[in-house]
Order: sequence, then structure tokens, then C-alpha cells
Amino acid sequence: MNPFQLALRVLRGDRRTRTSAILTAVGVAVATGLVLLLATLPYATQAREQRALWQSSGRYDSGQQNALLVNSSKDYFEGKQVARVDIAVTGPAGSLRLPPGIPQLPGPGETIVSPALGKLLNTTPADQLGNRFGKPVAAFGEEALRYPEQLVALVGHSPQEMRPYGHKDQPGQDAFPATAFPTGQGHPDGLLTVLSWVGIIVLLVPSLVLVASSARLTAARREQRLAAIRLAGATPGQVTAMVAAETGLSAGVGALFGLLLSPALRGLATFVPWDGGTWLASDFALPVGLTVLAVLLVPLLVVLAGVLGLRRVVRTPLFATGGHTVKPLRWWRLLALPAAGLFFFYTVFGARSGGSGNLVLFGLLLVVASAMVVGPWVTSAVGGTFVRIWRRPSSLLAGRRLRNDPKGSYRASAGIVLAVFTGSMALTLLPSIESLAGGGRQYVDSALYVDVTADRAPEAIERTNATLSKAGLSERVIPVASVYVMQGEGNYQSMQRAYVMTCADAAKLTRLGITEQDCKPGVGLYAPYQLDTNNLRVARYGGEDSTGTPLGAVNLSTYHPERHNNFGEYVIDPSAVPAGVKPSQVTLVVPTAETNRESVRTALVPNAVGAEIGSREQHLYGQQVQLSDLRRVTVIGLIAAGILAGCSAAVATAGSVMDRRRTFGALMAAGTPVRVLSRALRMEAALPALVATIGAGVVGVAVGLGLFMATMERGSVVFSPWIAAPVVLGIGVALLGASVCTPALKRVQAEPLADE
Repeated sequence: MNPFQLALRVLRGDRRTRTSAILTAVGVAVATGLVLLLATLPYATQAREQRALWQSSGRYDSGQQNALLVNSSKDYFEGKQVARVDIAVTGPAGSLRLPPGIPQLPGPGETIVSPALGKLLNTTPADQLGNRFGKPVAAFGEEALRYPEQLVALVGHSPQEMRPYGHKDQPGQDAFPATAFPTGQGHPDGLLTVLSWVGIIVLLVPSLVLVASSARLTAARREQRLAAIRLAGATPGQVTAMVAAETGLSAGVGALFGLLLSPALRGLATFVPWDGGTWLASDFALPVGLTVLAVLLVPLLVVLAGVLGLRRVVRTPLFATGGHTVKPLRWWRLLALPAAGLFFFYTVFGARSGGSGNLVLFGLLLVVASAMVVGPWVTSAVGGTFVRIWRRPSSLLAGRRLRNDPKGSYRASAGIVLAVFTGSMALTLLPSIESLAGGGRQYVDSALYVDVTADRAPEAIERTNATLSKAGLSERVIPVASVYVMQGEGNYQSMQRAYVMTCADAAKLTRLGITEQDCKPGVGLYAPYQLDTNNLRVARYGGEDSTGTPLGAVNLSTYHPERHNNFGEYVIDPSAVPAGVKPSQVTLVVPTAETNRESVRTALVPNAVGAEIGSREQHLYGQQVQLSDLRRVTVIGLIAAGILAGCSAAVATAGSVMDRRRTFGALMAAGTPVRVLSRALRMEAALPALVATIGAGVVGVAVGLGLFMATMERGSVVFSPWIAAPVVLGIGVALLGASVCTPALKRVQAEPLADE
């Protein structure tokens, strides 16, 4: 009889073995499905970028015979990002090969929009959105969109309306000359690639713990059976083959079910937003080779773990049936976590001084690995505390079990430890990073602004004000030029930017820190500190004039700069600028309210000539989207890990009861109340998990603080109440594991002891 035939006979004849095999298959199926899903994420982001190559002007190639002028920019509407591509055909249009999903090239004054943007255009007044683009003539197919909800427009122009970069003597907006639409390869998202590997580790560990817990349902009975076969003359190889066949059968079936489960998981993943939108079903495609590797690797790990657990049966079968002495855990295990923590913080401070970031990641890996060393020792210490201090029967029984098998008791909570550690670390970092969100230029959040050349400024101001007046808005353009204010000579010369605007406008439009109370009549220069204006010179901002024109004797007033938002900029009144200094660039700034913000943005678009309208959204959108993505991924990962860890804890507790069925049966036969044994099992199951999760939460917070210190040059740590969520989740897992104690004991009580 070969090993597989023997495994099938055991499964047919032993109900408990069948239950263990089914649970093992379920655990392997979940692990395989998760690995297949997470492994596809880098390829999914690459598929996204492949479809959106045409949306970035930097991906176009130029040559000797260019057929296109292209410029890409970002626009915003009610907090949503709109990808805009301006294009003019300068060569034969028939020779251009259009990317998939683009039905045609737009002519001058025409535009092609995505379905989502088309719906907005149909429901929004033209002066708020539609006037930014030309007449919509077609819609993109999903093959041309990064994600289904993407807002994107391809706007057509005549060649006279655009000019190649560097040709300042020609009218029109700057653009990149290109020979054709891009045909290169997209790049996967680096952040999501890293998170996918973290997810594989964080979710694979509790899945494998679930498999191991399922195997423990019949651990004692199988060990006795194999030891008897070994004593009857079976060779170590034959015993190993039997176990490999028994484990491989359930693991193989589970892996196939995981492969069948993966399309459903991918379908659910399409609804999870990332980087601004959801996914197409076709994005989640894993190469066949990697799929086969994953389907084979997960059950192989399970079989390998089962074979490695047979060392005692293979080497000393007599002691496997008669019991063995448990070696006490040494105190040096406790040193693993402090040593790893010291190395981690050493690498953190080294990274702040210019050291390698790879060492920080290696230190983080050591901290995670140290939990596997310290955890069993802590479990044993908890059991020793029960034995020494408490004298209740349930406490003594639980303590003795924890002392005798600390590794097995800790194994049930190992899956949630990694999830709690990762979640606590993430929830420490995210609120702190979110507090640093912001940036941009020195204008207030309510202002919109765009830069134009000085020679175009009068025309742009007049056109924009006319558009605002036509829309019934009272807001008007405030032109703000910039100059350099210099002092000193040679190596001791310093240059500082100064905004050319009135003090009243500076108080209303900038974040410099100037208030209306700082404005005084007759003052020509405002600075955050005292200056001798007789030694100051003024030069064109961005120019090469290192001499400048003397500012002359003007009145100076100081103001208190706003923290983190001012690097010493000045404000100079237009009347104080020397006559010989002519700014080369002017910023058109318009104050807005929430009710007219989109109308003002639409009025400024014709002046942008391919550039982005400066705004709060321009600087906050990417930060907010990324932080939302990270929060979402953290919550999903914690919930998934918690469910898996809860199931493994419940199965491990039931397995612990079945493993000691003879002992519990004898105790109940001797008159021990079920409630005493149930209380002992609850303490045995819950307390190690509670200690492990609280410890993992504390270590995760400490590591999060270290990473924040290593990566952020400024800002302080912000603690959110959500930081306790992973620990609460761990406590829930512990209680779930303890909840199955009484039903399992009643099952033992109902079965005849003679079955053993």
C-alpha cells in the first residue's frame, strides 16, 4: 500500500482526521488565494500605467520628423483631479497610430473626454467647468483610462496655438514635439509593490498558523499512530512519506481551491480604490509561471512544516508514545528584543546623519523576528507566575500547561502579533505624516494663481477680469511680481525674494504673516527683521544681474513671520521698486470663496497656456490620496489578519482540548467540574494572546516613532485614538479563541473515554 492509499484510508476511518484535513485545506486555500491576489498588485499598477502612457507628455519621443506638439497638466474640480492633455497635429495625421481607447484625434477647439468627465460636463454650468475645454466630440474607451472613474480630457489645438519648448519668440503655449504616441512599458507603483510584499507576510503568517492549528487537532493521535508504525519496523523515509502524503493531500486540494477562489478575490479587489480610483478586472493578471509557483509553493511549505514536526517520532519513537521531557527556555531569549531594538534605533539615527536606509529595514526585520524568540519565553513566564502565585485549580492547570508547552501556546497568537505590530506602526506614522500635509507657495488656501510673462500680463488681466465680470463675480485679478532684494558684496552677498504688492493685498492673499495691523502709510518695504535700506539693491527675479539697482531711502516696517511658511521673504510696495527694474514674470492672483472657486479657476485657464493653476488642491491632492490609500490598506489588512488569527486561535484552542482528550476525560471522570477546566483553558488561551498583542502594540508604536524620526526632518508625532485599534483587535482574537473552550470540553464529556 503506497503512502497516498494509506492517507486515504486514515481519512475515511477517522472523523477527527477528516475535520483536521478539511480545516487544513481551508487554511491553505485562503493562503493561496491571498498570495495570488497580492502578487498581482504590482502587475495591476503596471497595467494601469501602460494604459495611461499617452497622458504624460514626458513619455513621448521626439525626433527629426515630429508630427505632434503635446503638453500635459493637471486641473482640479471640486477636489477631484482632471488630467488634461493639449495636442496639436503638425504632420500627417493619417500616419499616427492612436493608443487603444482613443477613437480619434480632436481638431482645434474640440476635445475628447472620459465618460466620468462627460457626465460632469452635462450636469455642471459651463462657466464652472466646460469652458476650460473645447467642444466634446467623442468619449474615451476604458483602454485609455488609468481607472474607470478617471477625469481626463484630450484638447485639440492648431499648430499656431502651441510652440515647442525653448521657442520663446513664437506665440502660443509651450509643448513637447513628438513623433508619435508613446509605445513604451509602464512601471509598477513602487509603494504598492512594497505593500504587497508586506501584505503577503502579514497575511500569510496567520494563514499558515491556521493550517498549523488545524493540524494540531489530531497531533497526539497521529504522533502515536506514526510512532507505532515506526516501532513496527517502518523506516524513517516511509514514515516521512506517509506524513507528506497525508499533509500534501489536504494541502494540494486547498491550493487548487485557492486557485479557484482567486478570481472572486480579484473581483472584490477591483472595488478597493488606489491612487484616486478603482480597477479594471483585466488589471489583475498574474503571469502563468508565477501562478504555478504560488500554487506549488504554499502547499510545499505546509508539507515541509509537517515533515519537520516528525523529528521526534523518526528519531525516538518510543519516547514519542510515552512522553518526553520539555527543555526549559533560557533567559537569554529575552535579550533578543532589546538587542534588535537598539540596533534598529542605531540605524535610525544613522539614517538621519546620511546612513543607509537599507540598514533601517534590516533593523525592522530583526525586531519582527525577535518576537518569535521572545514570545515563547514570555508565555512560559506567564505560566510560571500562575504556578507560583495563584492557588486556584484552574490557574494551576493553565500555568502548568503554559510552562510545559510555551511554544505551542504562543503559536496560536503568533499570527495576530505580526498584524498588531504592523498596524500599530502604521497608525503611529499615518497621523504624524498627515499633520505635515501641505506645501505650496506663500498664497492663502482660498487663492488661485497662475504665472504669466510680464509682456502678456496686461492682456491676461483684462481678459480674466472680463470673464469674471461676465460670470457676475466681484473678484478681480491682483498682479504680483517678484524681485530680488540684495545686500553685501562678493562672497558676502545675500539675495532674498520680495513680492511686489501692497501691504493690504499681502495681508489678504499671503501666508507670510503680515496682518492689516502691520500696514502703515508711507512704508515701502516690509521684512521680518530690521534692515538698512540704504545698503539694499533690487534686481529682476530670476535674472543674472548680480549688481542690482539701489533701493534708496524707503521706510521699513517689520512683521512677525508665520512659522514654517516663511523663509525670510519681503514685501515691497510697487511705488518703491526702482524705475530700472522690470520684472520678467507676473503672478495673477485671484481670491475666491467656496461658491465661486470653480468659476474663477475656469476664468484663469486660458492664461495658464499649458501650466497648472496654482492652488491648495495642487499640493494637497496627491498627499491626501496617498494617506487615504495607506489608511484603507491598513484597515483592510488588520481586519483580514484579525479574522484569520481569530479562526486559528479558535481552532488551536479546540486542538489543545482534543490533544489532551484523555487527560481531560480522566479529570472529569474523577469529578473535576467542567467549569474549572473551562476556566483553565480560557486563561491558557487568552492570557498569552493578551500579553503578546499588548507587547506587539507597544513595540509597533516605538518602531513607528523611530521611522518617523528617520524619515521626517521636521514635525512632531501625533497620536490618534485609532492607535489602540490593533490592540483591541488582538484582545478580540484572544476572547474568540477562549470562547470555544466550553463547547470543546462538553464534546469530550459526551464521548466515551474508551475511544482513546
